Amino acid sequence: MHKIWLIIQREYLTRVRKKSFIIMTFLTPLLLAAFMIIPAWLATISDSEDVVMVLDESGLFADKLESREDLKIIPIAASSLEQAKVAYQETDYTALLHIPKLDLDKPEGIRLYSKKNTSLQVKFRLENMLEKEIESQRFMASGIDRDMLNKMKANVTMTTVNLSESGERDSNVWVTSGAGIIGAVIIYFFIFLYGVQIMRGVIEEKTNRIVEVMISSVKPFQLMMGKIVGIAGVGLTQFLLWVVLSAIVVSGVQAAFDIKPAPTPIEQMQSGRAMATGEEESAETEESSQQNTLSEVSSAISNLNFPLLLGSFLFYFLGGYLLYGSLFGAIGAAVDNETDTQQFMFPITIPLIISFIMSYTVVIQNPDGPVAFWMSIIPFTSPIVMMVRIPFGVPASELLLSMGLLILGFIFTTWIASRIYRVGILMYGKKINYKELSKWLFYRV
Repeated sequence: MHKIWLIIQREYLTRVRKKSFIIMTFLTPLLLAAFMIIPAWLATISDSEDVVMVLDESGLFADKLESREDLKIIPIAASSLEQAKVAYQETDYTALLHIPKLDLDKPEGIRLYSKKNTSLQVKFRLENMLEKEIESQRFMASGIDRDMLNKMKANVTMTTVNLSESGERDSNVWVTSGAGIIGAVIIYFFIFLYGVQIMRGVIEEKTNRIVEVMISSVKPFQLMMGKIVGIAGVGLTQFLLWVVLSAIVVSGVQAAFDIKPAPTPIEQMQSGRAMATGEEESAETEESSQQNTLSEVSSAISNLNFPLLLGSFLFYFLGGYLLYGSLFGAIGAAVDNETDTQQFMFPITIPLIISFIMSYTVVIQNPDGPVAFWMSIIPFTSPIVMMVRIPFGVPASELLLSMGLLILGFIFTTWIASRIYRVGILMYGKKINYKELSKWLFYRV
């Protein structure tokens, strides 16, 4: 055990002292903050206004299309479309909207001319304004009161509540899904990033013949476990520093520039619904809606089982890494250079990729379905899939079964990896295939 600890110390201290580790540790939070802050900051300083000239030959929309927010409407009186085009070319306006004589039952022929590609925002706003006015014209022709119809419309927002033995708790599908996906994504990239580091480290030591000196003092299994655990410590250190530094940098920049956070998916959905119907909320209604949304999200976050989430995350974080890390180490010991690893990498990475894709598609849609259940039980896919399921609620028996099988899976893969490692670490100049690897499992060294 003492020798394994010395190897862990060597792997950890050697890597955390590298310039690349220090640079990436501090650069990543800055890049993350930049990606989060710059778009919001640019949106706050943007004062451009889209101006659209309107030639209405139908006479149906005179004084009906009103300027709003960042879109200014300028009606023009031109004798023809060509004359309007000439007038538009002499300006720096955004676009020219031409409305020909229309049949309200079949409004066709409306065109939007611009000197360059028009933004989708301008196009959608104009379409919504025209649709709303055409609907009003149809209602008037049919003797229907548009205002009365609008009053009869209803927007229904449901509050989801979880019933459990401990009582009722407010929940939110966005918060629940987000908590699971974030944990799964971190585990996925951590396994890939640091698993490959294990493989490259073993290949480097094998190529430089350093391992021959080390094997004279320690057993191959001790060397492999020390390397895996040491790199795991490096990964945890870097991850924790990323979390702390990112929170500090983002909070500091938001406070310094008074930048509001991006809208939540719920707010985006509500905004899209309002735009699709051509309706605009009053300031009081919009503020009330935002407050209700924030209250719902805050309540859902506070009701998350954080001890269970954090405990499960650490378990699957380390369990998944140790399971795959041992296999990555075995691959590094079996080959002489990195180009020979491709044939062995594919079967190892396939379960990871499948579980990552299925988490976003099938599992998030039906976290209690058979696919989600079995993928959260199988050790090669459970570290990612189970993290997605846990925020939705998983029976204790399933969680314990998944954890137990992951531990057994780690023991099994470590046994396989150690058998391959002890033979391959001192073997050079031989092309290895799966048949040869299977023989190594039963070699007596």
